[in-house]
Amino acid sequence: MTLDVGVIGTGMIGQDHIRRITTVLSGARVTAVTDVDLDRARAVADGPGATVHETGRALIDDAGVDAVVVTSWGPTHEEYVLAAIAAGKQVFCEKPLATSREACDRIVDAEVAAGRRMVQVGFMRRFDPQYRAMKDVVGSGEIGAPLLMHAAHRNPSVPDFFTSDMTINDSTVHDIDVARWMFDDEIAAVTVLKGRISRKAKAGFNDPLLVLLEMRSGVIVDVEAMVNAGFGYDIRGEVVCEDGTVELSESAGASSRARAATPGGCRRTGRSGSSGRSTWSCRPGSTPCRRAAAPARARGTGTRPPSPAKPASRRCAVGGARRSS
Repeated sequence: MTLDVGVIGTGMIGQDHIRRITTVLSGARVTAVTDVDLDRARAVADGPGATVHETGRALIDDAGVDAVVVTSWGPTHEEYVLAAIAAGKQVFCEKPLATSREACDRIVDAEVAAGRRMVQVGFMRRFDPQYRAMKDVVGSGEIGAPLLMHAAHRNPSVPDFFTSDMTINDSTVHDIDVARWMFDDEIAAVTVLKGRISRKAKAGFNDPLLVLLEMRSGVIVDVEAMVNAGFGYDIRGEVVCEDGTVELSESAGASSRARAATPGGCRRTGRSGSSGRSTWSCRPGSTPCRRAAAPARARGTGTRPPSPAKPASRRCAVGGARRSS
């Protein structure tokens, strides 16, 4: 069976979804598109051979559309998501789900009334190998309980219609979702701090912002949100735990390296995988470490080696995440 998908919004993100559905995924095809700029919609429709509708409502009402992808401007999301639920069509909505809490509540209420899951929001970081590797390390308890998380979301620039509140709704929302997912926890309090405004920010625009999230468990998350950084798209994340830290790596490798402060100057090297094993080695000329070749826990598998006599000093890249202590 092939799923016929309609896409509302054919800007950069919409075109990327159309590309993936058309050339990467199997079992689905784009059969209808629409955009506020109909000329752009027609140009994009030529690729998958899709029908062009004048409005999002018309696309949702198309009997030839089985599911809907909403990638239009944030303030339009509520209307289209509610219409898709009412039509009994599952919908993938790019973030934000909506631009106010009240609007989000209306969507949740409509989905609950439908009696089944109808909506997925485009929080892709949950599926990113580096973030998943971070979560594996945090969840394993190998470096103790989490205490803090430092995050940064830097955009090179934003379009003219971008407003200060969109820094939260469209950018920081990723980090808000990651915090809830990373710690399986809910947010108890939020503080937004406005400091010195960058000379690159347009008049009246608060950039950068510092967002503090207090989780119910007591973990504190700070998020630097800067959408006019100029130098590039820069995403950072580090979780500070009782016995070490784990952070996003600039490379996507799955190799690990660790150094323990033992008399033998042990170092753990290896590659995480289905076996979750690492190799421990010692400095040349030092007393051989009794943990050489001992299995190490990585990504939740294997058996953790005995704790060293002295505090460990480790810096690892596991599945794309680095950790140090």
